[in-house]
Amino acid sequence: MSYASNDEIRGVLIQAGNERVLLPNATVAEMMARVPLQPVADAPAWLLGELAWHGWTVPLLSFARLSGLGDEPVAGHNKVVVLKALGGQAQRPYYALLTQSFPQLIAVPRDGLLADASEETLPDTVHMRVLLGEQSALLPNLDALEAALDSLAA
Repeated sequence: MSYASNDEIRGVLIQAGNERVLLPNATVAEMMARVPLQPVADAPAWLLGELAWHGWTVPLLSFARLSGLGDEPVAGHNKVVVLKALGGQAQRPYYALLTQSFPQLIAVPRDGLLADASEETLPDTVHMRVLLGEQSALLPNLDALEAALDSLAA
């Protein structure tokens, strides 16, 4: 059975630490692998560095570290997902998240995206945990991710 586009939510599933994170497809600008990073002086542990992308300097975040969900090794084979910033910051229209595996495009029926009611207290950077069939994923609070970046510039 096929669903009309308004009956499904398209997303990109990434691996952040031990958690799967579901990103809205509309925010994803590009997925890349083996991206060279420039370190950022005096950066918090969750800001892994910056990458050059289409003329922009894009900060790379570890969602797992920022959310207190564990550590993520940063290695040469890592993948990144470049996201469009929603906050309207002209100087930072993009940022990127680290992922341990290649991002997976998925389509979830709108009525198939169920909140996990048994959830523990979530960090500010997580909007909610959802069930995707037999597995769960975190929906990130994109505003909180951008606010963390904004706090560095202040």
